[in-house]
Amino acid sequence: MDYENRYATYQNAVEEYLDHLFTEEKPYDRLYEAMRYSILAGGKRIRPVLTLEFARLGGIDWRLALPYACALELVHNYSLIHDDLPCMDDDELRRGKPTNHRVYGETLAILAGDALQPEAFRLIAQAPGMSAESRIDAVEVLAKACGADGMVAGQVLDTVYDVEDVMGLTNLIRLKTGAMISGAAELGCAAAGMSKEKRAQAVVFADQLGLAFQIRDDVLDVVGDETTFGKPIGSDKEEGKVTFVDVLGLDGCNQEVEACTNRAKAAVADWEDHDFLWELADRMVGRKS
Repeated sequence: MDYENRYATYQNAVEEYLDHLFTEEKPYDRLYEAMRYSILAGGKRIRPVLTLEFARLGGIDWRLALPYACALELVHNYSLIHDDLPCMDDDELRRGKPTNHRVYGETLAILAGDALQPEAFRLIAQAPGMSAESRIDAVEVLAKACGADGMVAGQVLDTVYDVEDVMGLTNLIRLKTGAMISGAAELGCAAAGMSKEKRAQAVVFADQLGLAFQIRDDVLDVVGDETTFGKPIGSDKEEGKVTFVDVLGLDGCNQEVEACTNRAKAAVADWEDHDFLWELADRMVGRKS
């Protein structure tokens, strides 16, 4: 199966799985509506795609890993809802649509995000076809990726501290963005029971992919097209944030994205079936959205 077809197959499976969540009639239907508004808003689904691909590379039917992949996507979307709030980045657009709090109000948006996080762990706990050991492993991976030493720590660095140099920005990215991308790869490994050596290589691949992804994001915030990018251009500058563009310049950022991409590819170069991962890494370099 070529790259385009495999990616579309994974993406469609994720969309279908998510579309079946939170559909029951409840006396608090607006909560479910707000949750579904965000999780069904589209996006590239890079994180769950990584989970499914690493599960496949680990030798299992990748469909078994869908609960793990979509659990991480629930956490990712909770983080986006909260990231867009007035007390954080105060964004009005996400993926070209009004942000959750612009549609449902701050209170319900916060609660929708709050609900998505524990629901993610329920998906893992109830994942059919997975052993108890695998589920525990997956819970630990996701908790570490999104917790106080992962994504939340990155958000703290981004909003509370003044990070202004390359080392600080790299650490911020590794926590805020990279931890969840690495976690996505590691969830696929956990689903497949992959060896420690392969798992370590998968994490290096995803770590470098995450760095490339966010540095490219910083570039697009300066030179991107708002319609394609899905959110206002120049928002980082308006918020007074220092980004990689500020410290490396556009040319330096493009060089660093390429270097990260090469390091990601090198991490899995010895894998027999690495073509999809390599293509995914290459596409990060020139993405427009």
